[in-house]
Amino acid sequence: MATNKPRVNIVLNENLYKILSMIAKRDNRSLSEAARELITRSLEENEDIYWEFVAAERDKTFSSKKAVSHKDIWK
Repeated sequence: MATNKPRVNIVLNENLYKILSMIAKRDNRSLSEAARELITRSLEENEDIYWEFVAAERDKTFSSKKAVSHKDIWK
């Protein structure tokens, strides 16, 4: 099935491939679906990495002249 979604190719050692295959078969999913689910769960568990990235990006454009003080926010 054609898709416009970004793709990632990975190389697994034989043990990881077997385990992923067993998970996919158990859940009646394709290898891609099983891998996507596992990656999604891992990213959710490691969300602090994402928020660190977001904070670093926001920090690049931070201006104390444009910032609103805590006191002014709660007026």
